[in-house]
Amino acid sequence: MILRNVRPYGEDAVDVRIADGRITEIGPGLDGDDDVLDGGGLIALPGLVDLHTHLREPGREDAETVETGSRAAALGGYTAVHAMANTDPVADTAGVVEQVWRLGQEAGLVDVVPVGAVTVGLGGEQLAELGAMADSAARVRVFSDDGHCVADPALMRRALEYVKALDGVVAQHAEEPRLTVGAQMNEGERSARLGLAGWPAAAEEAVIARDVLLAQHVGARLHVCHVSTAGSVDILRWAKARGVQVTAEVTPHHLLLTDALAETYDPVYKVNPPLRTDADVQALRAGLADGTIDAVATDHAPHAVEDKESEWAAARPGMLGLEQALAIVVQTMVEPGLLDWRGVADRMSVRPAVIGRLETHGRPLAVGEPANLLLLDPAHSSVVDPAALASRSRNSPYAGRELPGRVVATFLRGVPTVLDGKATK
Repeated sequence: MILRNVRPYGEDAVDVRIADGRITEIGPGLDGDDDVLDGGGLIALPGLVDLHTHLREPGREDAETVETGSRAAALGGYTAVHAMANTDPVADTAGVVEQVWRLGQEAGLVDVVPVGAVTVGLGGEQLAELGAMADSAARVRVFSDDGHCVADPALMRRALEYVKALDGVVAQHAEEPRLTVGAQMNEGERSARLGLAGWPAAAEEAVIARDVLLAQHVGARLHVCHVSTAGSVDILRWAKARGVQVTAEVTPHHLLLTDALAETYDPVYKVNPPLRTDADVQALRAGLADGTIDAVATDHAPHAVEDKESEWAAARPGMLGLEQALAIVVQTMVEPGLLDWRGVADRMSVRPAVIGRLETHGRPLAVGEPANLLLLDPAHSSVVDPAALASRSRNSPYAGRELPGRVVATFLRGVPTVLDGKATK
């Protein structure tokens, strides 16, 4: 196949030839008997990699399945997603992670990379079968109790030591649970006025501070999930300056939305960690721009209607994110000039792939590299309609918003999984 007149990283237009799953030629005026896709100046980027996706299967197929989540991911420009471990049963054994991996293989839209639980049943008391999951067909390299913090410092130290030997990384959900009992939203003047129990920034920042010191002591890799506060960015910047092997992610919703939306009492805006202040949003954008925050990760968290459409206190936290993540980054980072297209590729593909140890993703658009890529129309804009999303759930915080950019095509090892903005399966 020849991709005609596309712009790698938003730069000069060229033709790109794909054959046998790889990029075989790049240059102007390529010819031959290949099928041709007229790119018309579309921006070509490496396929996106998500470090933080909830696919719900096994156990909550009413909210999402590996297949429906994979379709949403492909439509968003993703070629690989990391499926978090808080399924039912929990992905804390080789058998469960292999089940998730095989479901992803069968769907065939993106590479589904299971994340293994750090502790048995996410209970925070006993390490899970880390070595067995790493040696399984799923080749787990990211371990997380996401949804729960590994709160015991001694257990966290042992996890870091064990996972270091596996060339893996512990991805911490940074939340001191004793500071967030009953918490419903960001702690501050607004939570007091609304009568909703507050979630202090210190609950996140205290765990990050503790864990970067543990990671430094052990010499292990630490990844911090869904960073949400300005103070967390400061701690991460300090730790990186000291040479600690720490990486971090920010979600699209924390780059765009603030706790002012809690004024609506609409539970679609309830999320863990909560939406923060505008000052936090600006600090997160700055941290992503300067590389203190390494990656954008969706924390795609689908929920069935009965779990989300209720009074605020009873609703489950979480938002959809896969299909709109790139558009949010365009709006919050590219349009203000905080990132260029190579920066987008770095934060949404290159660094996430390195963190997750994915050798064939996040690769440059160059001859000989795997043909995992997307084509984006940056001039297109559309209004988000949750009913039109590929996810089985509808809890999108972007409903009714006009967002820039449209993923026109996604290629996984040279095979189109999305064409003309529609999934091919």
